Amino acid sequence: MNKDSLQEKAIHTIKFLSVDGVQTANSGHPGLPMGDAGIAYALWMKILRYNPKNPKWFDRDRFILSGGHGSMLIYTILHLTGYDLPLSQLEQFRQWGSITPGHPEYGLTPGVEVTTGPLGQGFANGVGMAIAEAHLAAEFNRPGHEIVDHYTYAIVTDGDLMEGISNEAASLAGHLKLGKLIYFYDNNHISIDGSTELAFTEDRAMRFEALGWRVDHVGDPYDVDALVAAVNAAKVDPRPTLIIVDTVIGAGLPDVQGTEEAHGSPPGWEQIARAKEAVGWPVEPHFYVPEDVKEHFLTKLDEGEFLNKRWERKFEDYQKAYPELAAELKRRISGDLPKDWEKGLPVFPADEKGMASRSASGKVINGLAATLPELMGGSADLAPSNKTWINGEEAFSPETPAGRNMHFGVREHAMGAIVNAMSVHGGLIPYGGTFLVFSDYVRPAVRLSALSGYKSIWVFTHDSIGVGEDGPTHEPIEHIASLRVIPKLTTIRPADANETAQAWRFAIEHDGSTALILSRQNLPTIDRSVYADADGLLKGAYVLADMGDDTPELILMASGSEVGLIMTTAGRLAAEGVNVRVVSFPCWELFAAQPQEYQDQVLPPSIKKRISVEAGVTFGWRRWVGDAGRTMGIDRFGESAPGDLVMKKFGFTAENVIKTALDLLKADGHAKNGNNFHK
Repeated sequence: MNKDSLQEKAIHTIKFLSVDGVQTANSGHPGLPMGDAGIAYALWMKILRYNPKNPKWFDRDRFILSGGHGSMLIYTILHLTGYDLPLSQLEQFRQWGSITPGHPEYGLTPGVEVTTGPLGQGFANGVGMAIAEAHLAAEFNRPGHEIVDHYTYAIVTDGDLMEGISNEAASLAGHLKLGKLIYFYDNNHISIDGSTELAFTEDRAMRFEALGWRVDHVGDPYDVDALVAAVNAAKVDPRPTLIIVDTVIGAGLPDVQGTEEAHGSPPGWEQIARAKEAVGWPVEPHFYVPEDVKEHFLTKLDEGEFLNKRWERKFEDYQKAYPELAAELKRRISGDLPKDWEKGLPVFPADEKGMASRSASGKVINGLAATLPELMGGSADLAPSNKTWINGEEAFSPETPAGRNMHFGVREHAMGAIVNAMSVHGGLIPYGGTFLVFSDYVRPAVRLSALSGYKSIWVFTHDSIGVGEDGPTHEPIEHIASLRVIPKLTTIRPADANETAQAWRFAIEHDGSTALILSRQNLPTIDRSVYADADGLLKGAYVLADMGDDTPELILMASGSEVGLIMTTAGRLAAEGVNVRVVSFPCWELFAAQPQEYQDQVLPPSIKKRISVEAGVTFGWRRWVGDAGRTMGIDRFGESAPGDLVMKKFGFTAENVIKTALDLLKADGHAKNGNNFHK
């Protein structure tokens, strides 16, 4: 059998394994795998550098299936090329307990580089991976020792290109001249509603050229040589490349190919049988892989091992020539933190005037930058406001790729996905900042960071109605609560500068995603020689002070800027003979994870009189205050006025908290929910 016929059989194998998986599950998307099998073959057999037996080899090429709905394509090719993904898992596609879910998930399936699902996220993830590669190459490579040298590839779809995030990411990639970013565009002219002519008629090639990309075109998706030639041409161009490939959705399915019906519905065994018969493929057994095709794909095992070992030999030479750099790169790859990195955490003296927690965060970032060289990030055109700039460091750019400061531009959607990919790439601890009210724009990426366990750090400033004059459009009300409800996301709202430092300490040590909620206005820096240490933050909530002469009869709890308020309130109540416990409550998730014994120490079940104070919606606080307690917050939108006045008008004053406390103490234990300053 000649080479071309073996290649053709291999492509048919990809197609029919994929469609058999979809039909067996009676769920899924056959259109993309059937249409893109030739691209997948070219990538995994002719283009990508990878080692199936070591999926985490650091200098491998990265591949992203941005159209994650076509996941059977990547599961099929991973199985065929020898990854630890047995055929039985393809047979369990989309089933409970399998490692072949409906959309690819990072950390679940060997060889899947990033979680893709919402369209456009994968497109922007690739940009983040290319940024990470370029930065680490500039930092660690030396003449004759190109130890970081890999490409990022993706298959992107019409749907990806329609999503706004892809335009944001493509614009930034073109500006940054990310030449090691190469995308195949599955140009099949079909979306769920029907032809893309219904809503997507722009000239995509001209659009990407205008964004600074190199654009190429391959008319035949099964012309493997043309696909490879397009990649080779892309590699000698300094710009990112979009290779437009004219595909046919569901190619080979006789009644539905080229139509929206091929997108997301199992075609039926009769339709599949006709597709197989048309090319002389056995109708049964399902999941059939010819022996010669199996052997052909598995040649990538030896090739991958050879490439991996060749790189290891290069690294040994690099280690001899640059031992300190090699040791640092090995540490970064392993994810270990440097020894004594905590010395970069500043300690702030007590100060009644204090500072905004966003300013404290900026000082922490700059302190950590000296002890954590992998710390890299920026904000969505808000660095002066978010305080995310690392002083003395350059911005990442085509001319200065070793720069650690990112100018993301006004591109919150793309920033989020880029930060995630920088994290999952390895070698960096990335952060991205914007105003808390714009966390809505970052939310899809924040959610995926939590779902996937990425070490992404989200810096959200201007956290309440204290924003003031900018008014309700810029005053976050529901946003803290909306972040708290994301599973596996740790949301921290520190009360002062030292809690802010501890919040960063947690974020750096945590093997997962963290959202830091920071103030615009100054917060008093609490005197820790008198009150509890700020490292209580690491447990989520802690007793800041017990004020009065006896056992507490009332608990005041708050997060962030309102902790200073309840401290003042507690002092005045204590002077009136009320015994008050003050609880700083920066993080619900961390507190909920503590043993019940600790929770009961902080919030004794015997103390029923409890009040929570937070400049946001009251949603969720009932869990901590109990049925007999009261929640003070804001369950409406804000107003435009000076921040201090807005806080006063909404009842965030010692007088109002005292009144609420005294009313509660006089109640018979069946007090109604407080919110007595709402309009």
